[in-house]
Amino acid sequence: MLIEPQVRFRAIDLRRFIPIKWILRCWFASIFIALTGAASAHFLLNLNVRILHVDHVEDGLRVYLRTPMPYLVADKVGPAVQEGLPIPAPFTSNTSEGGKLTHYVDFEQLALDPLGLGALAEQGFHFETGGKRVSGMVEHLRVYRVGTQPVFATLSEALNSFAVDYALPDSGTSLYVGDAMVDVVIRYKSEGPIASYALSSTMNPKLPGQENTANLILDYGPGQPRVFRSRGLMQDPIQIDRSPISAVKTFIIEGIRHILEGIDHVLFVICLVLGATGFRVLLGRVTGFTIGHSVTLALGFFGFVPSGAWFVPMVETGIALSIIYAAVLAIRPSDDSGASERRTFLVTCAIGLLHGLGFSFVLQNILQIDSAGIWQSLLAFNIGVEIGQLSIVLLCWPVFVLIRRLNRGAWRITKFTIGATCIVIASVWTLQRVTQIAEAFA
Repeated sequence: MLIEPQVRFRAIDLRRFIPIKWILRCWFASIFIALTGAASAHFLLNLNVRILHVDHVEDGLRVYLRTPMPYLVADKVGPAVQEGLPIPAPFTSNTSEGGKLTHYVDFEQLALDPLGLGALAEQGFHFETGGKRVSGMVEHLRVYRVGTQPVFATLSEALNSFAVDYALPDSGTSLYVGDAMVDVVIRYKSEGPIASYALSSTMNPKLPGQENTANLILDYGPGQPRVFRSRGLMQDPIQIDRSPISAVKTFIIEGIRHILEGIDHVLFVICLVLGATGFRVLLGRVTGFTIGHSVTLALGFFGFVPSGAWFVPMVETGIALSIIYAAVLAIRPSDDSGASERRTFLVTCAIGLLHGLGFSFVLQNILQIDSAGIWQSLLAFNIGVEIGQLSIVLLCWPVFVLIRRLNRGAWRITKFTIGATCIVIASVWTLQRVTQIAEAFA
């Protein structure tokens, strides 16, 4: 139970400083955001994944890279010519289909210069050591239709993918550039072994959602492999070394970003804080949520959940409903009885199970079950999620306590406004996600 301080505050009518009209404007703005924004906060992330297996050899590095082809060519489309179509990017052709510009892989060009597409990758990725860039030479290249590429989660799997027979598709094959996956081996030579290096990329394909690109770097130096994680285009260099802390840190940062950038997680935690009448109560609710999502983060990641198309939108629907529940719990008169709090603790545990599935699906996009250092990466991601949640709590809790102590009337208005806004937003998401479930069963 919240203990009132001995110092008495003068009652302040915060409605003079926060007019009702501004509260209403914020409320309607939130409705607009919910209607125009994406219905899913989890599954739009990390759809574009680039994987780099970095093998250390005596005189440098050998890199096994997998990347969607658009990253290599999308920014190299030329200006429009007389026919109205732009000059195609290297190793592509284009046409107009129903008035829409469409790009295809040009296998005839690839047959004439089979390693030229890989050279674009070598030019785009920069490996630097001692402040100098190490030049690379393309050794092998393969192009696959998305969904047909071999497994690529470990170095041995990358090696095996280049060991099997492969023939470049003939020039009559039709493959959209957006459906093409490129595997390339690049050899970076130096005067001796490379212990550490900085990795960056100069590529800027200007693709929608490219800021959410998942980059997974697996470094196979002496000792245990290190797994590094970076989101975006990697224009800022990533320092790769043999320190386990530097590798784990990248996953902690990703966990923090995931919860802070996932608006549904943020709203749910805010509602938990909003409805807590004391720090002990708040601690119990957050702990329940943590226990729940930690369990399903692991279960979902390792595949112990249904895989049907209906399951993802059903999880998202449950998350939206959990926000409504937490908001209603915050608005209604509080019940500080032990039985009520135990019940709330169990409910938040159950809700945490739902949110944990959302976390696991994102992580599964950037790691495979047999990836190196899987448990360390999984734990580090979860720690990042907890840090993100704690930052929301530490930001909201003091503000809510201050308003409640300064003016009870203003606190009731604040609590109702925030809770009602969350209900409206989550209700819109619920309708959108129920539609997705229906489409999955159709």
